[in-house]
Amino acid sequence: MSSSASTQPVVHPAGTARLLWTVLATVAVLTLLAYLVAFDQGAVSRSGTYLHELMHDGRHLLGVPCH
Repeated sequence: MSSSASTQPVVHPAGTARLLWTVLATVAVLTLLAYLVAFDQGAVSRSGTYLHELMHDGRHLLGVPCH
């Protein structure tokens, strides 16, 4: 009778770290985007009227009260 040992998949620490940083970067970008669209009101997006109007329209699209 042969004993069969269960084999665990090998997880490389570099792959796990890369996944962690990818998830953290994605969350950070989405948080910044949510702030710009929902709460900025022109404080950060003073680079021109186009960006301000784009964020303003995004607030209306998402139903966030803006005025």
